Amino acid sequence: IVLTALVNALILIPFILLATPAGVLSDRLPKPEIMRQAANITVVITLLITLCYYQGWFELAFFLTLLLAIQSAFFSPAKYGYIRERIGVDGLASANGIVQAVTIIAILFGMFFFSFLFETMLATESPQRGSEYLQTVAPLGWLLVVLAILERVVAGRLQPGEYVGEQRDGVGGVPQELHSVVQTIGAIRQTPMVWYSVLGLSLFWGISQVAIAAFPALAKEALGVTNTLVIQGVLALAGVGILIGSLIVARISRGYIETGLIPIGAIGVTVALISVPEAASLEFLALLFLLLGLCGGLLIVPLNALIQFHAEPSRLGQILAGNNWMQNIVMLLFLGITMSVALLDLESQINPSGLFWMIALVALLVTVVAIV
Repeated sequence: IVLTALVNALILIPFILLATPAGVLSDRLPKPEIMRQAANITVVITLLITLCYYQGWFELAFFLTLLLAIQSAFFSPAKYGYIRERIGVDGLASANGIVQAVTIIAILFGMFFFSFLFETMLATESPQRGSEYLQTVAPLGWLLVVLAILERVVAGRLQPGEYVGEQRDGVGGVPQELHSVVQTIGAIRQTPMVWYSVLGLSLFWGISQVAIAAFPALAKEALGVTNTLVIQGVLALAGVGILIGSLIVARISRGYIETGLIPIGAIGVTVALISVPEAASLEFLALLFLLLGLCGGLLIVPLNALIQFHAEPSRLGQILAGNNWMQNIVMLLFLGITMSVALLDLESQINPSGLFWMIALVALLVTVVAIV
């Protein structure tokens, strides 16, 4: 749990530290250009990762996760801002649903495809040291490079936005002054709908961090399940659920944002989390995680669309970067709590069900806010 939390922290920290420059660049420079340059950097990083695999440099390969997260911190606000520029406000919910669905498909495919290749390669070898494990699976690095090149090719085909709207002075140049995080959060709070949407998204992803970290221990204690592929399969069902929920939102919200789905999603997430500690079978747990993901999709897609719809066009990048900052601060906080419980468990046995009760309570509070 601690090592998983550590690598997750490496992914989150750049989104926290770089929210300000990422938002400013997204507002000042063409968003397709930012995505193209981020894709160029991805190619370089994946080449370095591949080199680390062949050399058996585990620590450096681990550290390069941080560099990948840095480019993602700049890519993300440009991506979501580009959706509005390209689609306009009328199709935001539908477009976000499709983007969320495609993202989940990519995550699930990558997780299972690379895990399968990883296990297949190790099945024919008997590595003794950590460096030998990396060298055994080193050819997988070239697949990362190929995917990074494909990302650059696709980014190169992005067209300028059709609904750019009014921009601030200095567009296309280097900003004279970077916004502070305090100013960014202030800009978010100016519009209550944006503020509550950011809070809702942050809490949902914070809850998800705890659920992912705590589930293996719960499955082992409650049902005696220790098979990694089985546990990953159950967790992957949450991703499948988000995919289904995102597609439902995309179909329902054609030409408008269906905000009525938000409280439904919040209620479903709460019910799923309350039920997880009481599940008596692996099959029931699988259904609960599918429900958790589905209702999460009903929740997060409209919230993302509301942020893009209500944000001032000239400050959209700043607000989206601030949204990333808030989400990752909350996720890092929840991750820290999870790590603390895991370390405390070394001294005295902690019931993992308690973590699920804790996040169920948080989800209940979000539900109350969503309904009110």
